[in-house]
Amino acid sequence: MGSSARKKKEKKKDFQKVKLKVGKTKAKPDNFTDTSFKAKSIVVNQQSLSTSAPTSSAQFEHYLSLASSSKSDTQRRDALAYLTSRLSSRPVNEPLPLPTSILLPKLAPLILDGTASVRTQLLKFLRLLPSSDIGDRAEAMLLYIRAGMTHLAVDIRTDALSVMEWMLEVAPEDVVACPGGWVKTLKCFMSMMGWALSIGTTKWTAATKASFGKAGKTFPRQLMVLAQFLRAGLVEQQALPPTASRQALFPLTDVNIHMIPTSSNAYAHLNLFGTPRDEEGEMYVDREGRQRVFNKLFQTAVEKGIENAKKEAGEPGRAGAVLAKVLKDGMGDFNGVDDTL
Repeated sequence: MGSSARKKKEKKKDFQKVKLKVGKTKAKPDNFTDTSFKAKSIVVNQQSLSTSAPTSSAQFEHYLSLASSSKSDTQRRDALAYLTSRLSSRPVNEPLPLPTSILLPKLAPLILDGTASVRTQLLKFLRLLPSSDIGDRAEAMLLYIRAGMTHLAVDIRTDALSVMEWMLEVAPEDVVACPGGWVKTLKCFMSMMGWALSIGTTKWTAATKASFGKAGKTFPRQLMVLAQFLRAGLVEQQALPPTASRQALFPLTDVNIHMIPTSSNAYAHLNLFGTPRDEEGEMYVDREGRQRVFNKLFQTAVEKGIENAKKEAGEPGRAGAVLAKVLKDGMGDFNGVDDTL
């Protein structure tokens, strides 16, 4: 009976209401932690304090790292804006804070950036780089430009064309003569514009290409950039002097052929020590070689595309006429004989 009475008393205790006295605080829970203490100082491990500001070179490297690796599009854009202002405000004879060989590999992937403001700021920065430093790095830049030209997003394709225009302005010969610069780039143009030659037949077919809306507005721009690219690769850049003037300069005829090459790797097109290249990755350093490959793989498709562009009114027709003029100037003297064998 004693045990039963104790159990009843314990059960009754659970339903009893606690009477609180006036001014008495509520009882604290068992897991309460007292946080009323005040610390006199906070010690941070590996704390670095400096009384002097970072150097301009250190700041440039910091913003270059932000532009190339930051996850925030705002940080990438602002970092590129800082780099652009640094280059634009430096004296004319002052060298770059970092060489172009370091800047381009880090910033070239931004050609494919998903934010339009970042790509626009990147183009402003690229235009401030010395033109003489771009030619040797044309192959690496074309890898990202071709990826942008065949991107699914129309805006990225358009901005990649802007970078291609800049490359053709500063280093046209290097763009068309570097490994893969001629055939691979032309195939990207054909894919982007919807021009393709049927394999095994002589019929010309067009892939699906939207000719309306936002995508249709970029078609004249694509024609103009293609004309600029073909002009750099097919049109003779410099005519030979007349025979009389050449005889007058004897024995100083064709002096530039016998001079020491100005490029860093003058015999790269021979590929003496590299891996064997296919037709796409080959270097076509002479105009005749580019004419031969263009006639073999692309001329039929381009001519058909020009005919269809001329039938359209407005900008596509005018751009098609410009492209036809470039094609005539570049392939007019081609004899059509393959003398490679």
